[in-house]
Amino acid sequence: MNGQTLLDPELAAALATFPADTDVTITRENLPQFRELQAAGTALADDANPGPTPRRQAIPADHGEVDLYIFEPEDKVDHGPAVYWIHGGGYILGTGDEPTFIRDWLDLGCTVISVDYRIAPEHPFPAGPEDCHTGWLWTVANAGKLGIDPERIAIAGASAGAGMCAGVALMNRDRKGPQPAYQMLLYPMLDNLHATDSGRLEGHAVWSRESSLNAWEMYLDGTPGEKASPYAAASRATDVSGMPPTCVSVGAVDLFRDECIAYAQLLMAQGVATELLVFPGMFHGGEIFIPDVQVSRDMRASIYSAMRRGLDLK
Repeated sequence: MNGQTLLDPELAAALATFPADTDVTITRENLPQFRELQAAGTALADDANPGPTPRRQAIPADHGEVDLYIFEPEDKVDHGPAVYWIHGGGYILGTGDEPTFIRDWLDLGCTVISVDYRIAPEHPFPAGPEDCHTGWLWTVANAGKLGIDPERIAIAGASAGAGMCAGVALMNRDRKGPQPAYQMLLYPMLDNLHATDSGRLEGHAVWSRESSLNAWEMYLDGTPGEKASPYAAASRATDVSGMPPTCVSVGAVDLFRDECIAYAQLLMAQGVATELLVFPGMFHGGEIFIPDVQVSRDMRASIYSAMRRGLDLK
């Protein structure tokens, strides 16, 4: 079945106007060009709608330093809530200072600490999760200096960033680190196999199965299959007990749909308070690419409501 036939009509109409190169498969060979295009697109978007200005904080790590970008809301209150943000990009793209989503958490009154972790293929697993865990521990240890409540910090991410969140949360539990108050997983990239019904759909918009499997190969520096570490691919985990209360959100026409639903079900089965949001007709990241249609507005509103509940925001 072709996923294009299952799209929300408003999304399908908007997608028809996208450039033809949107669906080009990402490979090791063309990854530099994709990074250049992404950087140029981010710069253009920021020129049109300037993002918030963060302060950069370099923190010590085993390999040298990890950069954190700290964003503060205009109406920041002392000892307020915070979001520890992990950016997306298939584990091979993106930077910690890109403002997508960060604006939204700031609008909710949260300080945002965004980690600029090392990406593949230059730095395959476990570089990224180790950077994210290092940044998480620093954030909690320095909550007083940051003016945030250490008991009200959510860990959150989108796509690969959400997959990273899930793995880092498992790593943090096993290392007996301080727990997040809440976990927000926006269409997380969890499964290095995509051996699911949604994984077998053809014609996925924006992020195809072929690009995703190539990204996994770069991130894992090979194809370990079911032997992949659950810290890299949380779908490989069998024990998810002790995870913080969680929201999993995904579109019904997302490559990741079934792995996200399965992970949410596993969390529930092991006693983790979990909210699962599935949006009909929505493709991967569609609420960001095409924000003004009804299903996108519904998805974003549901995500914000979940974060409000998770951090007890007024």
